[in-house]
Amino acid sequence: MAVIRFKALEQVYNRKPLHVTPPSDKTSDYYAINVFDKVKMQRYLSRDAFNHVMEAIEKGTPIDRRKADAVASGMKVWAIERGATHYTHWFQPLTGGTAEKHDAFIQPTEFGGVVESFSSSALAQQEPDASSFPSGGIRNTFEARGYTAWDPSSPAFIIDNTLSIPTVFISYTGDALDHKTPLLKALNVVDKAATEVCQYFDKNVTKVQANLGWEQEYFLIDEALYYARPDLALTGRTLMGHASAKDQQLDDHYFGSIPERVTAFMHDLESEAYKLGIPVTTRHNEVAPNQYELAPVFEECNLAVDHNVLLMDLMKKISRHHGFRVLFHEKPFQAINGTGKHNNWSLSTDTGVILHKPGKNPKSNLQFLTFVVNTIKTVYDHQDLLRASIASASNAHRLGANEAPPAILSCFLGTEVSAMLDQLEEQVTSKRMTPDEKTALKLDIGKIPEILLDNTDRNRTSPFAFTGNRFEFRAVGGSCNPATPMTILNAAVAGQLRQFKKDVEKLVDGGVKKDEAIFQVLREYIIASKAIRFEGDNYSDAWKKEAEKRGLTNVTDVPEALSAYLTEKSRKLFSDLGIFTESELEGRVEVMFEQYTKKIQIEARVLGDLSLNHIVPTAVKYQNRLMKNVLGLKEIYGEDYKGLAGNRIELIKDISDHVTAIKTGVNEMVEARKVANKMTDEKAKARAYSKTIAPFLSSIRYHIDKLELIVDDEIWPLPKYRELLFSS
Repeated sequence: MAVIRFKALEQVYNRKPLHVTPPSDKTSDYYAINVFDKVKMQRYLSRDAFNHVMEAIEKGTPIDRRKADAVASGMKVWAIERGATHYTHWFQPLTGGTAEKHDAFIQPTEFGGVVESFSSSALAQQEPDASSFPSGGIRNTFEARGYTAWDPSSPAFIIDNTLSIPTVFISYTGDALDHKTPLLKALNVVDKAATEVCQYFDKNVTKVQANLGWEQEYFLIDEALYYARPDLALTGRTLMGHASAKDQQLDDHYFGSIPERVTAFMHDLESEAYKLGIPVTTRHNEVAPNQYELAPVFEECNLAVDHNVLLMDLMKKISRHHGFRVLFHEKPFQAINGTGKHNNWSLSTDTGVILHKPGKNPKSNLQFLTFVVNTIKTVYDHQDLLRASIASASNAHRLGANEAPPAILSCFLGTEVSAMLDQLEEQVTSKRMTPDEKTALKLDIGKIPEILLDNTDRNRTSPFAFTGNRFEFRAVGGSCNPATPMTILNAAVAGQLRQFKKDVEKLVDGGVKKDEAIFQVLREYIIASKAIRFEGDNYSDAWKKEAEKRGLTNVTDVPEALSAYLTEKSRKLFSDLGIFTESELEGRVEVMFEQYTKKIQIEARVLGDLSLNHIVPTAVKYQNRLMKNVLGLKEIYGEDYKGLAGNRIELIKDISDHVTAIKTGVNEMVEARKVANKMTDEKAKARAYSKTIAPFLSSIRYHIDKLELIVDDEIWPLPKYRELLFSS
């Protein structure tokens, strides 16, 4: 391994810089060239077929089979002109990645040749083998049939020579086996619920769209060093490694000059992203060495999710062309910043209004406050469910690590918005307001835009922060498919808006004027959810104590956090909104428990292997060298050797202690795994892995990291942090 390590370092240091060649065309000349978007549809489809597809996209109406034939024909002509030879249904199963099965555009003829063929049935539906995809017990292994069905709201695109068609993935019984299906349902219900509330303020609103702007953080590690670290290659994170003398403590990497080789990678990535219509606009160095971030402009939520998972695939492919491997794991390196995927979320109307942005008059600002307050109430009522939506074995390492929000859900609003809500709480009473009270309140509400323009701040420690025209869900992890938190957030907001309308209508039916009824309900919500609002440092220990006093939950154990999906409150929400059936929900959560278990299991196996086959033999080898040195001193100096060899004797003992602790820990961890692996209930097994096995990963690592400081650098088998983090 030492030889491999130094060969890896030699490859890194001998790399020649990759120079970026500016593109010959402007970005606008080739943007979305590989996307069958509205512009292409207008060109390749008849007016009737185009209008039919647009109606399906905008209103969710089914596509007629004859029209689907016309769409398939036009799409095939465009794809073949672009060099496509195959097509695939591109979907997002519960594995955490994407899936595709490629078929050629050919149909054999009776004369032994072939013709290019792509029918409406091939466009609308395929039947991939579903037996190897996780279902959580929804169907038996021998029941392999699954279906992918076209999602016309997300345009088809070409990767290499394959036409990729975004689809949902369901079982033969109709149960969702993917991330897209529940997301589409959640977006549909939040559209309807928000539109009904908007009707209080503007009768012209007929549709509300959820928007998402994700910020993707990632690490780039030299490929040679990556392959010299089996833990990185197999688990996505370093299971051992002492901190480098220098890492991020000088803050000199953040927003610093981007290394030339990294810039070359970013250039190629952005070019491919633009061809696929992914509007990436931001790139910069992040806090940790070798850590970077990119972000697009806001898009419709479903499309934004597709673009994020597509871009993550692109990043993996393109990084290899530049001698890198990209890491999305939330905490690939201990004690330095991890990787998040901040989800910036908002709602907007078909009249062009962002509902989380202040308007120009008291009426539009009352609408703004209505959606802000209902969002806060959503986070308060469903804090456990929102935490569950971002809980994973990898994100557990990042949350609460003084670089990311803690597992406590809270909302940051900024001083001025908080003051406005406090004023509403004080002024609006359960009795009817006087004309003077109404006038004063409406005047104050009308001041919101100028207040926010001058005073809105950001709180980077908050898990759910208002940032002027949107909420930023900062707790989402870097490797997460954003479909999951977006499904939960939009569904929960939809449920809350439904309740808001019921509460307002109840007062109106009782004779209260509409505006006054809205004020009264908002006041009740402000009071009820006040505990979730926090303007201070979410990293501090003081906040943990304060949150406990407020009755907020702080669940750091992943299996316990995931259990929030199965509470009566959550089950009712999903059932009432039609997001999940009972079997879908239970199956999906079982998959989550199983994935947690398997990830910890893999880490434990890798750590055990590296410990016993690499670290311990290396430590013993160095210990033998020290003992040989001590014996040589004794042979030369006799009893006087003790004064000369005291520090080496101490090192020999330290190595022995650490080696013993490592071997004992690995043996005990293996025995604990044997016990847990016999459990048949996935939830119980996940809890066992969390409580009895995961702690060994830290305790064994402690002793390995101590050995790294003792053993001769020349024979240490794995690349160290100083090499991994400063190799770009």
